[in-house]
Amino acid sequence: MNAPPAVSTQALSTKPSRAPGVAFIFKKALISALVALVLFSLMIGVRTEAGPRGQLIYWTRFGDLAAMVAVVFGGSIVVELLRQWWGPVGTIRVVPVPVQSALSVAGRLVAPALLVFTFLVPVIFYDQRYILDLGILVLTYVMLGWGLNVVVGLAGLLDLGYVAFYAVGAYSYALLATNFGLSFWVCLPLAGILAAFWGVLLGFPVLRLRGDYLAIVTLAFGEIIRLVIINWQSLTGGPNGISGIPRPTMFGIPLSPGEDGLAARLGIEFSPTHRIVFLFYLILALALLTNWVTIRLRRLPIGRAWEALREDEVACRALGINTTTTKLTAFATGAMFGGFAGAFFATRQGFISPESFTFQESALVLAIVVLGGMGSQLGVALAALAMIGGFELFRGFDQYRMLVFGVAMVLLMIWRPRGLIGHRAPTVFLERNQAISSDLVKEGHG
Repeated sequence: MNAPPAVSTQALSTKPSRAPGVAFIFKKALISALVALVLFSLMIGVRTEAGPRGQLIYWTRFGDLAAMVAVVFGGSIVVELLRQWWGPVGTIRVVPVPVQSALSVAGRLVAPALLVFTFLVPVIFYDQRYILDLGILVLTYVMLGWGLNVVVGLAGLLDLGYVAFYAVGAYSYALLATNFGLSFWVCLPLAGILAAFWGVLLGFPVLRLRGDYLAIVTLAFGEIIRLVIINWQSLTGGPNGISGIPRPTMFGIPLSPGEDGLAARLGIEFSPTHRIVFLFYLILALALLTNWVTIRLRRLPIGRAWEALREDEVACRALGINTTTTKLTAFATGAMFGGFAGAFFATRQGFISPESFTFQESALVLAIVVLGGMGSQLGVALAALAMIGGFELFRGFDQYRMLVFGVAMVLLMIWRPRGLIGHRAPTVFLERNQAISSDLVKEGHG
Protein backbone atom coordinates (compact mmCIF):
# COMPACT_ATOMS: atom_id res chain seq x y z
CA MET A 1 0.00 0.00 0.00
CA ASN A 2 1.50 3.29 -1.05
CA ALA A 3 1.88 5.97 1.58
CA PRO A 4 0.37 9.36 0.81
CA PRO A 5 2.87 11.91 -0.44
CA ALA A 6 4.40 14.00 2.29
CA VAL A 7 3.56 17.69 2.35
CA SER A 8 6.51 19.88 3.23
CA THR A 9 6.30 22.50 5.93
CA GLN A 10 7.42 25.13 3.43
CA ALA A 11 4.48 24.32 1.16
CA LEU A 12 2.09 24.64 4.06
CA SER A 13 3.57 27.98 5.07
CA THR A 14 3.28 29.38 1.54
CA LYS A 15 -0.35 28.30 1.18
CA PRO A 16 -2.55 31.41 1.05
CA SER A 17 -4.65 32.02 4.12
CA ARG A 18 -8.36 31.51 3.78
CA ALA A 19 -10.36 34.70 4.15
CA PRO A 20 -13.30 34.73 6.56
CA GLY A 21 -16.63 33.98 4.98
CA VAL A 22 -19.75 36.08 4.78
CA ALA A 23 -21.33 34.31 7.74
CA PHE A 24 -18.33 35.09 9.95
CA ILE A 25 -18.40 38.78 8.96
CA PHE A 26 -22.13 39.13 9.66
CA LYS A 27 -21.81 37.26 12.95
CA LYS A 28 -19.05 39.59 14.13
CA ALA A 29 -21.01 42.64 12.98
CA LEU A 30 -24.10 41.42 14.83
CA ILE A 31 -22.11 40.92 18.05
CA SER A 32 -20.67 44.45 17.72
CA ALA A 33 -24.18 45.84 17.18
CA LEU A 34 -25.51 44.07 20.29
CA VAL A 35 -22.64 45.43 22.38
CA ALA A 36 -23.34 48.92 21.02
CA LEU A 37 -27.02 48.53 21.87
CA VAL A 38 -26.19 47.68 25.48
CA LEU A 39 -23.63 50.46 25.86
CA PHE A 40 -25.60 53.24 24.13
CA SER A 41 -29.05 52.40 25.51
CA LEU A 42 -28.53 54.61 28.57
CA MET A 43 -26.11 57.04 26.94
CA ILE A 44 -28.24 57.86 23.90
CA GLY A 45 -31.54 56.00 24.12
CA VAL A 46 -32.67 57.65 27.35
CA ARG A 47 -31.87 61.28 28.18
CA THR A 48 -32.35 62.54 31.75
CA GLU A 49 -32.15 66.03 33.21
CA ALA A 50 -33.14 67.83 36.39
CA GLY A 51 -36.47 69.62 36.07
CA PRO A 52 -37.25 73.18 37.16
CA ARG A 53 -38.47 71.93 40.53
CA GLY A 54 -35.69 69.46 41.09
CA GLN A 55 -37.58 66.42 39.80
CA LEU A 56 -36.02 64.02 37.32
CA ILE A 57 -37.36 64.27 33.81
CA TYR A 58 -36.45 62.02 30.92
CA TRP A 59 -37.26 61.42 27.29
CA THR A 60 -36.37 58.69 24.85
CA ARG A 61 -34.33 58.90 21.64
CA PHE A 62 -34.79 55.45 20.19
CA GLY A 63 -34.33 56.74 16.66
CA ASP A 64 -30.86 58.03 17.44
CA LEU A 65 -30.07 54.79 19.25
CA ALA A 66 -31.13 52.72 16.25
CA ALA A 67 -29.04 54.90 13.94
CA MET A 68 -25.97 54.48 16.13
CA VAL A 69 -26.40 50.69 16.30
CA ALA A 70 -26.81 50.59 12.51
CA VAL A 71 -23.63 52.61 12.09
CA VAL A 72 -21.74 50.17 14.32
CA PHE A 73 -23.15 47.22 12.39
CA GLY A 74 -22.17 48.67 9.03
CA GLY A 75 -18.83 49.88 10.32
CA SER A 76 -17.93 46.42 11.58
CA ILE A 77 -18.62 44.97 8.13
CA VAL A 78 -16.48 47.66 6.50
CA VAL A 79 -13.64 47.01 8.96
CA GLU A 80 -13.62 43.28 8.20
CA LEU A 81 -13.65 43.95 4.46
CA LEU A 82 -10.75 46.38 4.86
CA ARG A 83 -8.83 43.78 6.82
CA GLN A 84 -9.25 41.31 4.00
CA TRP A 85 -8.20 43.93 1.44
CA TRP A 86 -5.18 45.05 3.44
CA GLY A 87 -4.15 41.53 4.32
CA PRO A 88 -3.27 39.99 7.71
CA VAL A 89 0.15 40.36 9.26
CA GLY A 90 2.75 38.04 7.78
CA THR A 91 1.11 37.65 4.35
CA ILE A 92 1.53 39.43 1.04
CA ARG A 93 -0.47 42.64 0.90
CA VAL A 94 -3.04 43.00 -1.82
CA VAL A 95 -2.40 46.73 -2.12
CA PRO A 96 -1.01 47.34 -5.63
CA VAL A 97 2.60 48.44 -5.93
CA PRO A 98 1.71 51.73 -7.70
CA VAL A 99 -0.61 52.61 -4.83
CA GLN A 100 2.16 51.89 -2.31
CA SER A 101 4.58 54.09 -4.28
CA ALA A 102 2.03 56.90 -4.47
CA LEU A 103 1.40 56.70 -0.74
CA SER A 104 5.14 56.79 -0.04
CA VAL A 105 5.60 59.91 -2.20
CA ALA A 106 2.58 61.55 -0.60
CA GLY A 107 4.00 60.81 2.86
CA ARG A 108 7.22 62.61 2.01
CA LEU A 109 5.32 65.65 0.72
CA VAL A 110 2.98 66.01 3.70
CA ALA A 111 5.41 67.92 5.92
CA PRO A 112 6.53 70.52 3.30
CA ALA A 113 2.95 71.04 2.10
CA LEU A 114 1.70 71.48 5.66
CA LEU A 115 4.46 73.98 6.44
CA VAL A 116 3.77 76.04 3.31
CA PHE A 117 0.04 76.06 4.04
CA THR A 118 0.71 77.17 7.62
CA PHE A 119 2.78 80.11 6.38
CA LEU A 120 -0.04 81.14 4.02
CA VAL A 121 -2.88 80.84 6.56
CA PRO A 122 -2.77 84.55 7.59
CA VAL A 123 -2.75 85.54 3.92
CA ILE A 124 -5.61 83.27 2.87
CA PHE A 125 -7.80 83.84 5.94
CA TYR A 126 -6.83 87.42 6.76
CA ASP A 127 -10.44 88.56 7.21
CA GLN A 128 -11.53 85.50 9.21
CA ARG A 129 -10.63 86.09 12.84
CA TYR A 130 -12.00 82.73 13.93
CA ILE A 131 -9.65 80.78 11.63
CA LEU A 132 -6.65 82.81 12.78
CA ASP A 133 -7.46 82.27 16.46
CA LEU A 134 -7.96 78.56 15.83
CA GLY A 135 -4.61 78.39 14.03
CA ILE A 136 -2.87 80.05 16.98
CA LEU A 137 -4.48 77.55 19.35
CA VAL A 138 -3.44 74.58 17.18
CA LEU A 139 0.16 75.83 16.94
CA THR A 140 0.26 76.30 20.72
CA TYR A 141 -0.67 72.66 21.24
CA VAL A 142 1.77 71.59 18.52
CA MET A 143 4.54 73.30 20.47
CA LEU A 144 3.37 71.71 23.72
CA GLY A 145 3.22 68.31 22.02
CA TRP A 146 6.74 68.67 20.65
CA GLY A 147 7.98 69.68 24.08
CA LEU A 148 6.35 66.69 25.77
CA ASN A 149 7.57 64.47 22.94
CA VAL A 150 11.12 65.00 24.23
CA VAL A 151 10.17 63.52 27.59
CA VAL A 152 7.69 60.83 26.54
CA GLY A 153 8.59 60.03 22.94
CA LEU A 154 12.38 60.25 23.02
CA ALA A 155 13.30 59.49 26.64
CA GLY A 156 10.35 57.19 27.37
CA LEU A 157 9.44 58.94 30.65
CA LEU A 158 5.67 59.08 31.19
CA ASP A 159 4.84 62.62 32.36
CA LEU A 160 1.25 63.35 33.44
CA GLY A 161 2.04 66.74 34.97
CA TYR A 162 3.39 68.59 31.95
CA VAL A 163 0.84 71.35 32.47
CA ALA A 164 2.87 72.41 35.54
CA PHE A 165 5.68 73.73 33.33
CA TYR A 166 3.09 75.39 31.10
CA ALA A 167 1.76 77.18 34.19
CA VAL A 168 5.24 78.11 35.44
CA GLY A 169 6.05 79.75 32.13
CA ALA A 170 2.76 81.66 32.02
CA TYR A 171 2.94 82.93 35.61
CA SER A 172 6.65 83.74 35.29
CA TYR A 173 5.99 86.01 32.34
CA ALA A 174 2.88 87.54 33.92
CA LEU A 175 4.61 88.38 37.23
CA LEU A 176 7.80 89.68 35.63
CA ALA A 177 5.94 91.80 33.09
CA THR A 178 3.38 93.29 35.48
CA ASN A 179 5.65 93.87 38.51
CA PHE A 180 8.94 94.83 36.85
CA GLY A 181 7.80 96.15 33.50
CA LEU A 182 9.99 93.79 31.48
CA SER A 183 9.19 93.24 27.80
CA PHE A 184 8.05 89.99 26.28
CA TRP A 185 11.40 89.34 24.61
CA VAL A 186 13.20 89.62 27.94
CA CYS A 187 10.67 87.53 29.86
CA LEU A 188 10.43 84.77 27.24
CA PRO A 189 13.89 83.23 27.90
CA LEU A 190 13.48 83.82 31.64
CA ALA A 191 10.19 81.89 31.60
CA GLY A 192 11.88 79.01 29.78
CA ILE A 193 14.79 78.99 32.22
CA LEU A 194 12.48 78.98 35.26
CA ALA A 195 10.39 76.17 33.78
CA ALA A 196 13.56 74.17 33.07
CA PHE A 197 14.64 74.71 36.68
CA TRP A 198 11.35 73.25 37.90
CA GLY A 199 11.82 70.39 35.46
CA VAL A 200 15.14 69.56 37.11
CA LEU A 201 13.47 69.76 40.54
CA LEU A 202 10.88 67.26 39.34
CA GLY A 203 13.56 65.02 37.86
CA PHE A 204 15.50 64.49 41.07
CA PRO A 205 12.72 62.72 43.07
CA VAL A 206 11.80 60.44 40.17
CA LEU A 207 15.27 59.21 39.19
CA ARG A 208 14.56 55.73 40.58
CA LEU A 209 10.95 55.50 39.42
CA ARG A 210 9.56 53.92 36.27
CA GLY A 211 6.23 53.28 34.60
CA ASP A 212 3.11 53.81 36.69
CA TYR A 213 5.03 55.13 39.72
CA LEU A 214 6.65 57.81 37.57
CA ALA A 215 3.25 58.76 36.14
CA ILE A 216 1.72 59.10 39.62
CA VAL A 217 4.52 61.34 40.88
CA THR A 218 4.40 63.62 37.83
CA LEU A 219 0.62 63.82 38.17
CA ALA A 220 1.03 64.85 41.80
CA PHE A 221 3.61 67.45 40.80
CA GLY A 222 1.17 69.05 38.38
CA GLU A 223 -1.53 69.20 41.04
CA ILE A 224 0.92 70.65 43.60
CA ILE A 225 1.80 73.51 41.24
CA ARG A 226 -1.88 74.23 40.60
CA LEU A 227 -2.75 74.23 44.31
CA VAL A 228 0.19 76.51 45.09
CA ILE A 229 -1.03 78.95 42.44
CA ILE A 230 -4.53 78.91 43.93
CA ASN A 231 -3.47 79.37 47.57
CA TRP A 232 -0.56 81.81 47.20
CA GLN A 233 -2.90 84.73 46.66
CA SER A 234 -0.42 87.45 47.59
CA LEU A 235 1.80 86.50 44.67
CA THR A 236 -0.38 84.82 42.05
CA GLY A 237 -3.76 86.39 42.77
CA GLY A 238 -5.22 83.03 43.71
CA PRO A 239 -8.42 82.03 41.92
CA ASN A 240 -8.78 85.58 40.59
CA GLY A 241 -5.70 85.18 38.43
CA ILE A 242 -3.57 87.94 36.93
CA SER A 243 -5.01 90.48 34.50
CA GLY A 244 -3.55 93.33 32.50
CA ILE A 245 -0.64 91.27 31.15
CA PRO A 246 1.27 93.35 28.56
CA ARG A 247 0.95 92.43 24.92
CA PRO A 248 4.05 91.58 22.87
CA THR A 249 5.72 94.24 20.74
CA MET A 250 7.57 94.11 17.45
CA PHE A 251 10.98 94.51 19.09
CA GLY A 252 9.88 97.54 21.09
CA ILE A 253 7.30 98.89 18.62
CA PRO A 254 3.74 98.35 19.92
CA LEU A 255 1.00 97.13 17.62
CA SER A 256 -1.40 99.88 18.73
CA PRO A 257 -3.39 102.57 16.88
CA GLY A 258 -1.29 105.39 18.39
CA GLU A 259 1.29 107.48 16.64
CA ASP A 260 4.10 105.34 18.01
CA GLY A 261 2.43 102.14 16.76
CA LEU A 262 3.74 99.95 13.98
CA ALA A 263 0.96 100.91 11.54
CA ALA A 264 1.63 104.64 11.95
CA ARG A 265 5.36 104.18 11.45
CA LEU A 266 4.81 102.14 8.32
CA GLY A 267 2.23 104.63 7.01
CA ILE A 268 -0.60 102.08 6.72
CA GLU A 269 -4.09 101.98 8.15
CA PHE A 270 -4.31 100.34 11.57
CA SER A 271 -6.24 97.08 11.90
CA PRO A 272 -6.73 94.87 14.98
CA THR A 273 -5.92 91.91 12.73
CA HIS A 274 -2.29 93.01 12.62
CA ARG A 275 -1.76 91.86 16.20
CA ILE A 276 -3.44 88.51 15.52
CA VAL A 277 -1.26 87.90 12.48
CA PHE A 278 1.82 88.85 14.50
CA LEU A 279 0.84 86.41 17.25
CA PHE A 280 0.28 83.70 14.63
CA TYR A 281 3.75 84.08 13.16
CA LEU A 282 5.24 84.40 16.65
CA ILE A 283 3.89 81.05 17.86
CA LEU A 284 4.81 79.53 14.48
CA ALA A 285 8.41 80.70 14.96
CA LEU A 286 8.48 79.30 18.50
CA ALA A 287 7.06 75.97 17.32
CA LEU A 288 9.59 75.73 14.48
CA LEU A 289 12.37 76.57 16.93
CA THR A 290 11.17 73.74 19.17
CA ASN A 291 11.12 71.36 16.23
CA TRP A 292 14.58 72.38 15.02
CA VAL A 293 16.17 72.09 18.46
CA THR A 294 14.55 68.69 19.04
CA ILE A 295 15.78 67.32 15.72
CA ARG A 296 19.30 68.63 16.38
CA LEU A 297 19.35 67.16 19.89
CA ARG A 298 18.31 63.75 18.58
CA ARG A 299 21.48 63.59 16.50
CA LEU A 300 23.72 64.56 19.39
CA PRO A 301 25.00 62.09 22.02
CA ILE A 302 22.37 63.28 24.48
CA GLY A 303 19.60 62.44 22.01
CA ARG A 304 21.04 58.97 21.45
CA ALA A 305 21.19 58.54 25.23
CA TRP A 306 17.48 59.45 25.44
CA GLU A 307 16.63 56.80 22.86
CA ALA A 308 18.75 54.20 24.66
CA LEU A 309 17.01 55.06 27.93
CA ARG A 310 13.63 54.69 26.26
CA GLU A 311 14.40 51.23 24.91
CA ASP A 312 16.07 49.65 27.95
CA GLU A 313 17.28 51.48 31.05
CA VAL A 314 19.25 48.46 32.34
CA ALA A 315 21.14 48.12 29.08
CA CYS A 316 21.62 51.88 29.09
CA ARG A 317 23.36 51.64 32.46
CA ALA A 318 25.43 48.67 31.26
CA LEU A 319 26.72 50.79 28.37
CA GLY A 320 28.05 53.33 30.85
CA ILE A 321 25.46 56.04 30.13
CA ASN A 322 24.73 58.28 33.09
CA THR A 323 20.97 57.84 33.44
CA THR A 324 20.76 60.60 36.06
CA THR A 325 21.89 63.37 33.74
CA THR A 326 19.99 61.79 30.86
CA LYS A 327 16.68 61.95 32.72
CA LEU A 328 17.33 65.42 34.11
CA THR A 329 18.19 66.85 30.70
CA ALA A 330 15.04 65.30 29.21
CA PHE A 331 12.83 66.82 31.91
CA ALA A 332 14.61 70.20 31.69
CA THR A 333 14.43 70.39 27.89
CA GLY A 334 10.77 69.45 27.71
CA ALA A 335 9.93 71.83 30.56
CA MET A 336 11.76 74.69 28.84
CA PHE A 337 9.60 74.40 25.73
CA GLY A 338 6.52 74.19 27.93
CA GLY A 339 7.61 77.41 29.64
CA PHE A 340 7.98 79.14 26.27
CA ALA A 341 4.46 78.07 25.31
CA GLY A 342 3.13 79.25 28.68
CA ALA A 343 4.70 82.70 28.23
CA PHE A 344 3.09 82.99 24.81
CA PHE A 345 -0.26 81.88 26.22
CA ALA A 346 -0.10 84.58 28.89
CA THR A 347 0.74 87.39 26.47
CA ARG A 348 -1.91 86.25 24.00
CA GLN A 349 -4.72 86.01 26.54
CA GLY A 350 -3.76 89.05 28.64
CA PHE A 351 -5.25 87.17 31.62
CA ILE A 352 -4.39 83.86 33.28
CA SER A 353 -5.96 81.91 36.12
CA PRO A 354 -5.51 78.43 37.66
CA GLU A 355 -8.49 77.14 35.66
CA SER A 356 -6.34 77.20 32.51
CA PHE A 357 -3.81 74.71 33.92
CA THR A 358 -5.78 71.66 35.00
CA PHE A 359 -4.99 67.99 34.52
CA GLN A 360 -7.22 68.00 31.45
CA GLU A 361 -4.58 70.03 29.62
CA SER A 362 -1.87 67.50 30.46
CA ALA A 363 -4.10 64.65 29.32
CA LEU A 364 -4.86 66.44 26.05
CA VAL A 365 -1.20 67.09 25.27
CA LEU A 366 -0.29 63.49 26.18
CA ALA A 367 -3.10 62.21 23.93
CA ILE A 368 -1.70 64.31 21.08
CA VAL A 369 1.76 62.78 21.55
CA VAL A 370 0.47 59.20 21.82
CA LEU A 371 -2.00 59.45 18.94
CA GLY A 372 0.51 61.18 16.71
CA GLY A 373 3.20 58.62 17.40
CA MET A 374 5.76 58.89 20.18
CA GLY A 375 8.97 60.25 18.77
CA SER A 376 7.41 61.54 15.54
CA GLN A 377 7.43 65.30 15.01
CA LEU A 378 5.08 65.22 12.01
CA GLY A 379 2.72 62.81 13.76
CA VAL A 380 2.39 65.15 16.76
CA ALA A 381 1.58 68.08 14.45
CA LEU A 382 -1.08 66.08 12.59
CA ALA A 383 -2.58 64.81 15.86
CA ALA A 384 -2.77 68.34 17.27
CA LEU A 385 -4.49 69.53 14.10
CA ALA A 386 -6.96 66.64 14.26
CA MET A 387 -7.66 66.91 17.99
CA ILE A 388 -7.97 70.69 18.35
CA GLY A 389 -9.43 71.35 14.91
CA GLY A 390 -11.73 68.36 15.21
CA PHE A 391 -13.14 69.58 18.51
CA GLU A 392 -14.01 72.88 16.84
CA LEU A 393 -15.46 71.11 13.80
CA PHE A 394 -17.89 69.16 15.98
CA ARG A 395 -18.67 72.03 18.33
CA GLY A 396 -22.30 72.06 17.19
CA PHE A 397 -22.71 68.42 18.27
CA ASP A 398 -22.27 68.87 22.00
CA GLN A 399 -23.85 65.56 22.91
CA TYR A 400 -21.92 63.43 20.44
CA ARG A 401 -18.57 65.20 20.18
CA MET A 402 -16.77 63.22 22.89
CA LEU A 403 -18.40 60.00 21.70
CA VAL A 404 -17.12 60.51 18.15
CA PHE A 405 -13.61 61.25 19.34
CA GLY A 406 -13.62 58.30 21.71
CA VAL A 407 -14.58 55.97 18.87
CA ALA A 408 -11.97 57.56 16.61
CA MET A 409 -9.21 57.06 19.19
CA VAL A 410 -10.22 53.44 19.79
CA LEU A 411 -10.13 52.72 16.05
CA LEU A 412 -6.79 54.47 15.75
CA MET A 413 -5.32 52.40 18.57
CA ILE A 414 -6.58 49.24 16.82
CA TRP A 415 -5.25 50.09 13.38
CA ARG A 416 -2.23 52.18 14.34
CA PRO A 417 -1.20 51.12 17.87
CA ARG A 418 1.99 53.21 17.61
CA GLY A 419 0.15 56.34 16.49
CA LEU A 420 -0.46 58.01 13.17
CA ILE A 421 3.24 58.01 12.33
CA GLY A 422 4.93 55.57 14.68
CA HIS A 423 8.64 56.36 14.80
CA ARG A 424 10.82 54.41 17.21
CA ALA A 425 13.72 53.85 14.84
CA PRO A 426 17.04 54.94 16.38
CA THR A 427 18.79 57.99 15.00
CA VAL A 428 22.03 56.05 14.44
CA PHE A 429 21.88 52.61 12.86
CA LEU A 430 23.90 50.38 10.55
CA GLU A 431 23.23 50.92 6.86
CA ARG A 432 23.66 47.21 6.15
CA ASN A 433 23.40 44.01 8.16
CA GLN A 434 26.57 42.87 9.85
CA ALA A 435 27.19 39.31 10.99
CA ILE A 436 28.36 38.72 14.53
CA SER A 437 30.30 35.87 16.06
CA SER A 438 28.40 32.66 16.73
CA ASP A 439 29.74 32.66 20.27
CA LEU A 440 27.60 35.68 21.07
CA VAL A 441 24.23 34.27 20.05
CA LYS A 442 22.19 31.51 21.64
CA GLU A 443 21.22 29.87 18.34
CA GLY A 444 24.86 29.06 17.56
CA HIS A 445 25.16 30.93 14.29
CA GLY A 446 26.07 34.49 13.34
